[in-house]
Amino acid sequence: MSRVININDPTKARNSYLRSIAELLRHLAEKRELDQESKDMSAAIVYLLRATYANVDKSVKAWEKRGYWMKADRFLRQWEWTKEYAANFEDVIRNEAWDLIPRLLGELMPHLDQVSVKTFTRSPSTWRGAHQKLLAEPPSDRPW
Repeated sequence: MSRVININDPTKARNSYLRSIAELLRHLAEKRELDQESKDMSAAIVYLLRATYANVDKSVKAWEKRGYWMKADRFLRQWEWTKEYAANFEDVIRNEAWDLIPRLLGELMPHLDQVSVKTFTRSPSTWRGAHQKLLAEPPSDRPW
């Protein structure tokens, strides 16, 4: 019997989410005016940050199950910013405080310094319709 290799590595998923966020930040930084695509991109960032935090939480639970409490706690604290920024972006979107988006983008960029974006690889279908989808959901008070 051969070894089972899991190709759905949580680290790869987190890196993919961060890469997508970094690309969206670059796209948004190039925008000169607020349009529907900008709103969709902002909402897509919310979903990607939530997915990143959920991925981290999944890893933390696995480590806690094995008794690696300190490692799990340190890892969770390292990624806590994803939960905070997801809530901040969602709040801005729901309250239509679009003038705060540039500040949020500026605060988010240092967290993505390690992500290199030389070419855009994500298609517009990645974020298309995300704004309406987010507004259709009830406001988020959950820890994902």
